[in-house]
Amino acid sequence: MKLFQIPKWLSEIFTTLVGILFCSFALKSFLIPNKFFDGGVTGISLLLHEIYELNIAWVIVIVNIPFIIMGAFQVNKAFAIKTFFAVIVLGLSLHYIPFQAQTSDKLLVSIFGGVFMGIGVGLAIRGGCALDGIEVLALYTGKRISFTISEIILGINIIIFLIAGIELGLPTALYSILTYYTASRTISFVIEGLEEYTGVTIISGESEKIKAQLVMELNKGITVYKGERGFLKDNFDISNPVDIVFTVVTRFEVRRLRNIIHEIDPKAFVFTSTIKEAAGGVLKKRARH
Repeated sequence: MKLFQIPKWLSEIFTTLVGILFCSFALKSFLIPNKFFDGGVTGISLLLHEIYELNIAWVIVIVNIPFIIMGAFQVNKAFAIKTFFAVIVLGLSLHYIPFQAQTSDKLLVSIFGGVFMGIGVGLAIRGGCALDGIEVLALYTGKRISFTISEIILGINIIIFLIAGIELGLPTALYSILTYYTASRTISFVIEGLEEYTGVTIISGESEKIKAQLVMELNKGITVYKGERGFLKDNFDISNPVDIVFTVVTRFEVRRLRNIIHEIDPKAFVFTSTIKEAAGGVLKKRARH
């Protein structure tokens, strides 16, 4: 390992370990004592633990192993190795760290159990591994059937919560769905952070003024596509060249950007799209990892 990679390597290990502690705390202090569930591989492990009274520490390791093997082929071997050791450490923490149950209030358990679980899984992902292999399965399956990854994950989780409802009652399953939703939203927040990026595309006859404002006022990088505008129903043969401006901003800057564009050209066509990850260019100083 090169010397300049050591700080990054240590940072990933620390982030993953903190994530494992959050997951272990969520499971032992909220979900397991109240027989609540999460989605994905964790949900499968919790189901097996409750139905067959198996040790959750061993179950969560054994159930993850097939998905870790899939990860070696679908992602890469480094990811699979990191994930394997992370899952082992998670199993050890579940077995040896004596976290105590915090509450029996179902609403508190479903919300805060999901929050702590989401923080843990999100930190592990930022550390370069996964504590839940459900997305690896979805990636593997998605290459062989016509469903999207999101649809596959949804289908698997529906089956998990149906089984939970049959075995442990509908209220538990419904509260567990709330736990899963809270966890998934928290994961997105941890991974993307407050500075979730938004791509903005602007089509306007005043593109020169808009470009100047984006660069000089907002200090943003821009990309310009050459296009044509017009092609209306009443005069389809008439069109004019136009610069299509694309830039990337944080979600906190979207409103200010829209106001600037509206002041220059109230008729400008503006649309936005969520960007899951952005790095490089003028963004590189702000990228987290």
